[in-house]
Amino acid sequence: MPLLEFTDKGIYCPVGDFYIDAWRPVPRVVITHAHSDHARPGSGQYLSHKLTVPLLELRLGPGSYQAVEWGEATFINGVRVSLHPAGHIIGSSQVRVEHQGEVWVVSGDYKTEDDGLSGVFEPLKCHVFITESTFGLPIYNWRPQQEIFTDIQDWVGGNRAEGKASVLIAYSLGKAQRLLSCLAPETDRIFVHGAVWNVHQALLNAGVVLPVVERVMPDMPKDLFKGKVVIAPSSAEGSPWIRRFNPFEVGVCSGWMQVRGNVRRRNADAGFALSDHADWKGLQEAIKATGAEKVFVTHGFQATLARYLNELGIEAAEVKTEYGEDEEGATTDTAGDLGEDKAGEGPTV
Repeated sequence: MPLLEFTDKGIYCPVGDFYIDAWRPVPRVVITHAHSDHARPGSGQYLSHKLTVPLLELRLGPGSYQAVEWGEATFINGVRVSLHPAGHIIGSSQVRVEHQGEVWVVSGDYKTEDDGLSGVFEPLKCHVFITESTFGLPIYNWRPQQEIFTDIQDWVGGNRAEGKASVLIAYSLGKAQRLLSCLAPETDRIFVHGAVWNVHQALLNAGVVLPVVERVMPDMPKDLFKGKVVIAPSSAEGSPWIRRFNPFEVGVCSGWMQVRGNVRRRNADAGFALSDHADWKGLQEAIKATGAEKVFVTHGFQATLARYLNELGIEAAEVKTEYGEDEEGATTDTAGDLGEDKAGEGPTV
């Protein structure tokens, strides 16, 4: 019996009788991070990193949540479980599962570049590694974060000189918080959509230190946004909500912007290939660092990555899952997931 197996409810540990990132309600689940494709409602008990818990409470409501630190061991029916930094978003973790000397690691979503906010990805030695492959093609090769931040700052400065608002499209949980350190030196006021505001407040209440932002409210005068910066989820694109900032330009922050045609398809004025996932090189480095005897590749370009690993002499197999519908596995935010303003208008509860 394998230590972990893939079922119609998610990744399951038969010996420990628990799931990891289950996509259907189960009695006990370990959560890698709070994006909607990995954290689903309806389960009995949730275990996650301490900074993921307030985000689960925001998204899923009241429940039975157990918070742990990275590296803290928890035993579930004799199986040793620990969480370790994944570097994807705040609180994101890899799940290390050990029983009778056998070690499996579930990566969740991850990136190998330190963004200064999400924790530094920690390579974990294991026998079997289950990895994501959102950007598992050689064309995805990220530039350093600071270079992309400089491009964003230059774009914001140019818009400010022309009296235009700069509207940055970024997922409410993860990318939006990451952008703040880039934008704070460029503007005295950062305005955010309700979805971003709700996540921001949950993180502040959990003790995370973030720059000050202001929520966009219906009664704010149009002139207030002239030359300023606004962060909004993709669901705001083309909505009545975004028109209040006119004149404005739209910049989309996503790994998919690596392909120039995607900027045009999104009707954006600018695209910044800022991703919260590992690129092709990062995936290779992370997988090799585990020393795993076998690799299972999930959500993304799993067939391409699995084939490449087998050519390198690393036994690999692709597995289809329901993961991948977060900010870069899909083209839009999931409306309402994080309390965002419905249809882009009005305050939320």
